[in-house]
Amino acid sequence: MNTHEFQAKEILKKYGIPIPEFGVAHKIHEVESIIKRLHLQEAVVKIQVHAGGRGKAGGVKFARSPEEIIHTAEKLIGMRMVNNQTGPEGVVAHQVIISKPVDIKKEYYLGAVIDRQHGEPILIASPEGGVEIEEIAAKHPARILKLPIELDGRMRGYRLARLVKFMGWSGEQAKAGAHIASGLARAFIDTDASLLEINPLVEDQEGKLWALDAKLSIDDNALYRQPEIAAFYDPTQQSAHEVAAKEYDLAYIALDGNIGCMVNGAGLAMATMDIIQYYGGKPANFLDVGGGASKEKVAAGFKIILSDPKVQAILVNIFGGIMDCGVLAQGIIEAMRELGIKVPLVVRLEGTSVEEGKKLLERSKLPIIAADGLAQAAEKVVATLR
Repeated sequence: MNTHEFQAKEILKKYGIPIPEFGVAHKIHEVESIIKRLHLQEAVVKIQVHAGGRGKAGGVKFARSPEEIIHTAEKLIGMRMVNNQTGPEGVVAHQVIISKPVDIKKEYYLGAVIDRQHGEPILIASPEGGVEIEEIAAKHPARILKLPIELDGRMRGYRLARLVKFMGWSGEQAKAGAHIASGLARAFIDTDASLLEINPLVEDQEGKLWALDAKLSIDDNALYRQPEIAAFYDPTQQSAHEVAAKEYDLAYIALDGNIGCMVNGAGLAMATMDIIQYYGGKPANFLDVGGGASKEKVAAGFKIILSDPKVQAILVNIFGGIMDCGVLAQGIIEAMRELGIKVPLVVRLEGTSVEEGKKLLERSKLPIIAADGLAQAAEKVVATLR
């Protein structure tokens, strides 16, 4: 789950990381209140959306007077940002963060991720901040430092010493930098994050370090033990389909094709999309109903798929391990009757109670196209579009 910048900053503040004073506004009267509370004569106003590239899209503005802060916020609240991260539909900014400006002398990068190759959390640092870390890694790999984080969130002293030397910090600034890195590492572990970054971490004209921007992404599977962060969920940053899928605990991602997919298991779902593409079709979505989907989940999945006007056929591909194919077949039958599904429907079942499931589908007398294998299922669903 992604969070907004201001939410990530609230987390970082709890770990003693210096953040310029800020306020968050949905309405203009809130903007006025922030100006008074922070005694602002100038400010940085940024839209709050779950996507990067806000500056390039015109979503970050510097305002040089209280009147300009209000005028800028009026323009940015409700702004629809469209770029390669948001897709053509874009995302709407329903709120802005208004921050005290910092007179920047230098920018750095500091972040934490899981190193999948080595199976450990790592701190990533660079004396080059303010741009994509991938770009730095590609063009200037020597400007990237990776350090292991202990599983309890600690950073060992000798690693922090290596960090401050690499970043070019000394004296009081080195102490501050080490404190920030330690706080970031601890926050990363404590929040079950998949990504936590400060970009840029900046040095002001007096040499003080500030976290100017922050990004926090959480592993969805850990949200049950992160109630504070789970409450950060913002449905306005997702499509209506994705919001509906979340209500039924379905993993759904919209794509650009016309063949709807309902599959159990992420790996099987990806294989299904690949083989549809192989046989000349285009998947309309990724939809994983999970290992133990109920009839209600199946019906919800069909509703989500059919709400996409681009869908012209549907492929249901189920391997019954935990799931009982008989239960799933009954769910398909009930959903077809309830929803009046008009597009061609291809069903491939395999695994637990598969014969029972196939018999139920056959006896239903519904226009369901049965398939015995994954390749045959893909061929059949693509053929229905010709």
